[in-house]
Amino acid sequence: MIVKKPILSGRVRRTPKSFSWVDHRLVRDRHLEKCSHAAAALYLFLVCVGDREGLSYYSDESLAAKLRMEVGLLEQARAELIDNDLVAWRRPMYQVLSLEPATDRRTSRAAMSLGAILRQAREAGHD
Repeated sequence: MIVKKPILSGRVRRTPKSFSWVDHRLVRDRHLEKCSHAAAALYLFLVCVGDREGLSYYSDESLAAKLRMEVGLLEQARAELIDNDLVAWRRPMYQVLSLEPATDRRTSRAAMSLGAILRQAREAGHD
């Protein structure tokens, strides 16, 4: 059995007043394995800047500059996170989503009204 002890005891992390977290299920449930490096970087940034509901808003240009990636790559990374059900996005708002089991995600999507789905698609097309 490995005994875990801090390597630098003076630098042990403490929970700061402003705190965000990364859910272990991101690794345990293999969500991260489905992500490119760009998508993983964008996800980490959004987790760090999101409020308690996972909400944040940054322009594509600002995100691209902060993450040092081209806007086109940022758009691909965002699409990947949306496709993998990790974030929701409606310009300019991002929401980091809860990592519920796949069956719960399907149920919550099925519960959306047709009008809400069409409205969301129309809004995404106008961005």
